[in-house]
Amino acid sequence: MAELPTRVWSDDQWELIRLGCVARNMDEKWDAFVEGRQAHLSRSWTGYEIFAATFSAVEGGWRIVRAVEESNQSRYHRRSERFARVMLELVFSNILLGEPADELRAEFVRLMRRTA
Repeated sequence: MAELPTRVWSDDQWELIRLGCVARNMDEKWDAFVEGRQAHLSRSWTGYEIFAATFSAVEGGWRIVRAVEESNQSRYHRRSERFARVMLELVFSNILLGEPADELRAEFVRLMRRTA
């Protein structure tokens, strides 16, 4: 994945990300767990890992320095580099941290309309 989020997550946010999450019902679409500095994001319905993101400590917190996106079209319909970046950041921000992430959601909707 060439286009990565530029966001720097604080140490406190990284600790929350490291806790991961498991979907509690069918409406929650993502499971996440962290091994070392690599976060694994899977679709809760299928169990397919869609993203693996490697974090590194940087000034002010933690940043994604490498990410891999599922390339098997039967498991995940890849849209674009920009879409992948937005989706990756949206899962961390909204699902794992519980942030409203309004700007990311708006960008996600715009990108969905372009690729529909």
